[in-house]
Amino acid sequence: MGANLRRIISTGIGLFALAAAMAPASAADLAVKAPFYKAPPVVAVWSWTGFYAGLNVGYSFGRSRATDSFYDGGTGALLSTIDSNFSMNGAIGGGQVGYNWQFNDWVVGIEADLQGSGQKGSSSVACAGAICSAPCPGPICAKQAPTGGGPVTDNLSEKLTWFGTARGRLGVTVTPAVLAYVTGGLAYGEVKTDLSVAGVNCLTPVSASFGSSATKAGWTVGGGLEGQVIGNWTAKLEYLYIDLGTVTSGTLVTSIVAPSRGSLATSISSHVTDNIVRVGLNYKFDPVVVARY
Repeated sequence: MGANLRRIISTGIGLFALAAAMAPASAADLAVKAPFYKAPPVVAVWSWTGFYAGLNVGYSFGRSRATDSFYDGGTGALLSTIDSNFSMNGAIGGGQVGYNWQFNDWVVGIEADLQGSGQKGSSSVACAGAICSAPCPGPICAKQAPTGGGPVTDNLSEKLTWFGTARGRLGVTVTPAVLAYVTGGLAYGEVKTDLSVAGVNCLTPVSASFGSSATKAGWTVGGGLEGQVIGNWTAKLEYLYIDLGTVTSGTLVTSIVAPSRGSLATSISSHVTDNIVRVGLNYKFDPVVVARY
């Protein structure tokens, strides 16, 4: 019984020692799993460089500073000048195209736009009869209008039918996808003028009217903010000041009798300016750059 127990214990110790000796080798023979690999994320990198086109809509607060001039048609003498100042407000809408070049945080570009306009306004001025019209001949008429034939009234209406600009842009990125910029350059547009003149000849009402259109070139300056909305689409908010210079109408010769007993003539010159606020939506045709980080 004692000998058998000793053999069992000796055999157990031997098997334990054998298992311990084989354990490192078995562990070394196990396959090593490859570490998990995660691909770097794909990130779209926005760049302002490229060609774009879009539409815009807004409102314009225009101003016309007009001068009405009255002439004696018989002598050519200037009888009176009267200044008037009136608003030419209205909705605007149109489209724009442009191209940008980005250099680090700076963006340089060019843009042209063409706008339809509902801007219009009017004024009315009067020249006293003692200055612009002749006294009535004859004792009866002279008694009723001893110093002149009555006041002469100019009724002026103007409309900016369309306009456009061709500008440079200089901007800096507030964030990679938001641009603040200033802009300026050429402005041009068509101003339509309608003038009617009313007066009296010896207490008889008379009137005359005419219309004219002129395309004028001037300048513009302004600024705005533009930002990426989604994909290649951007939205902008923009302000422009436009000066189209002075618009001069032709001379309207009337049948109103001037002090020299010749005809009375009148003409209009007006200085047209604009303050424009508009929003726009652009699509940039160049693809967005895709990079891995």
